[in-house]
Amino acid sequence: MVTWPEHAEVERDPIDIVIPIYDRFTALDAVGPYETLQRLPGATVTFVANEAGEIRTENGFLGVTADASFSDKPNPDVIVVPGGVGSRQAMNDEDLLEWLRSAHETTTFTTSVCTGSIVLGAAGLLNGLTATTHWGAYEALGKTGATPTATRVVEHLDQRIITAAGVSAGIDMALRLSELLVDDVAAKAMQLMIEYDPQPPFDAGAFEKSNDEIITRLLDYSVDKD
Repeated sequence: MVTWPEHAEVERDPIDIVIPIYDRFTALDAVGPYETLQRLPGATVTFVANEAGEIRTENGFLGVTADASFSDKPNPDVIVVPGGVGSRQAMNDEDLLEWLRSAHETTTFTTSVCTGSIVLGAAGLLNGLTATTHWGAYEALGKTGATPTATRVVEHLDQRIITAAGVSAGIDMALRLSELLVDDVAAKAMQLMIEYDPQPPFDAGAFEKSNDEIITRLLDYSVDKD
């Protein structure tokens, strides 16, 4: 049993983190960063959407409640845009894109996970920047004005932009955000709290490690066959 040490409360500035969600987003893209960042001292994490209410994930099995609308959160400190098959439609959601453009003017960091980067790109926030996304969306990302790269987490701190690759990379990015927002000890504490110590049973988590058999099965299992 762990006995937590007593310590004096440290007064910190509040950190307002928002995660915009839309129809058919990928759950872990949003929940991975949420699970990490919501433990930071002084942080609040709010799921937002065009309107408050339930938003369903890409296969419709899971519903997540947006507690606020975009207009309720005009000036967040941090934005984390998740990906998902619905990101293609989100690229054309002018309410979302205009909110991103406006909110980014005052954010500390504007970030994305997986194909959330193509939404940032559609908002014009990645023009001329290297960025990453899910390996299957490099072409779509390039069409937004970004230069796709296979790097797992891509930072442009002078532009206040960070993008993460597919799904699980969002946790890596959230740990880096924890370091940037607080310090490296806070990030390590968050990593320990969620026991993020990956030891996968297979080494097949990158496209270059796949083969035709794996890709064929992946396509067969895909939620979106379009």
